[in-house]
Amino acid sequence: MTFNSWEFLLFYPIVMALYFLLPKKARWPMLLIASYYFYMCYQAELVFLIFGTTLVSWLASKVIERSERRWVKRTMLTLTLAVCLGVLFFYKYFNFLAESAVGIIRLFGGEVGSFELSLLLPVGISFYTFQTLSYVIDVYRGNIKTEKNFFFYALFVSFFPQLVAGPIERPENLMPQLKESHPWSGENAIAGAKLMIVGFFKKICVADLISVYVNSVYNSPEGAGALGIIIATCLFAVQIYCDFSGYTDIATGCARVMGIRLMKNFDHPYSAATVKEFWSRWHISLSSWFKDYLYIPLGGNRRGRARQMINVMIVFLVSGLWHGAAWTFVIWGALHGLYQIIGTLTYKARERGLSRIGLTGESLAVKTVRRVNTFVLVTFAWLFFRANSTSDAFLLLGRLFTEWSVSPADTLAAMGLGTVEILMTVFSVLTLIMLDRLVTYEAKDDSSDLVIRRGGFAVYVWAIILCWALLLSKDMTSTFIYFQF
Repeated sequence: MTFNSWEFLLFYPIVMALYFLLPKKARWPMLLIASYYFYMCYQAELVFLIFGTTLVSWLASKVIERSERRWVKRTMLTLTLAVCLGVLFFYKYFNFLAESAVGIIRLFGGEVGSFELSLLLPVGISFYTFQTLSYVIDVYRGNIKTEKNFFFYALFVSFFPQLVAGPIERPENLMPQLKESHPWSGENAIAGAKLMIVGFFKKICVADLISVYVNSVYNSPEGAGALGIIIATCLFAVQIYCDFSGYTDIATGCARVMGIRLMKNFDHPYSAATVKEFWSRWHISLSSWFKDYLYIPLGGNRRGRARQMINVMIVFLVSGLWHGAAWTFVIWGALHGLYQIIGTLTYKARERGLSRIGLTGESLAVKTVRRVNTFVLVTFAWLFFRANSTSDAFLLLGRLFTEWSVSPADTLAAMGLGTVEILMTVFSVLTLIMLDRLVTYEAKDDSSDLVIRRGGFAVYVWAIILCWALLLSKDMTSTFIYFQF
């Protein structure tokens, strides 16, 4: 059951009706049952993994809180990390590591056969594993108290709107809201519904629409021309943003109807002037997780410039692996780490250069150039993220610099971009830009405090969104990209 399915359109209204009709004490148990049912619609055979991870982390947190001995707390934390991350590594990375080891052995002349297990990747395992670990680590640090009721904690881990693709929630934000008895609010219902509409529009009318043209290049790299690669990669930058932020918008809207505000996960990332700023706007819940639970514990920027650069690279290599068990994701993460390191090391020199010609980083011209430069760097890295393999990625990279003989008209035709398709894409993207002007977030905190601008123009745009989504949803739906992570 995906958000963009008829099953969900039946499931969600029933859950909402029960939520507001049931007595307050019965609401969270109903949400727990609904959340596990939601997950079992994906992979009923692997529901024991999320339950087991939940049970292990809850029991460990109890021992950590009750023990007065430092070594016991540390041992329990280490064991919990080993168990939870061990399950994640086994299901997600075992075959990748085995294949890499076989490749290295063969590189040095060894003879060994392929060794691969037939493993089904549990949906959302990267997300709910990190969510449980944040809970245990926060208990260990003394930042939060343990939850007495195991089943309520299970709801925190499995809350269906954000279960399979985030945002990766923190216990201090989500758990108190789940405990509250939120009365029906027309304002919340309207704001949540509008945000869900935005999410469906991003997914159905933009991401799914342009995925066809992206796939035409990336699934047949041997025939791709340079211009086609550039167009497809730029379109993929739009596709992955609309696909992932669209899921987040739907998830946030689903929760908002109940009066629950999830973390803000995106904040106009392609308007960033630096790669560092991009990561403060893109997948914010993951970026902040790595900062709080990996970068700072490694020493952050407190142990000198060299150590800081090493820590940055470690974080982005881990981030690459978190996204996928393939060398393409490792390279993608390494590129972003390299961008950050170069940006930090050259910052003062670049600022001095600007001052010499009478400009500052706040001038419109400089900001524009920096935003374009950041988009180019991020989009170049997306090439590795999207490529089906490292060989495909380097083939595309090579053809990017050599295959300029194909005319623009032939390139568009090969991608399936005729006049009608171009007009549909342009119309969808322009509507998306208008949406960005209609839906904003309050800057007060990190919660999804929506501000929906009013007026006749807004109503007109909402009507366009609904009609366009209904038109395209008939044959242009697919699973969300981040479900594979």
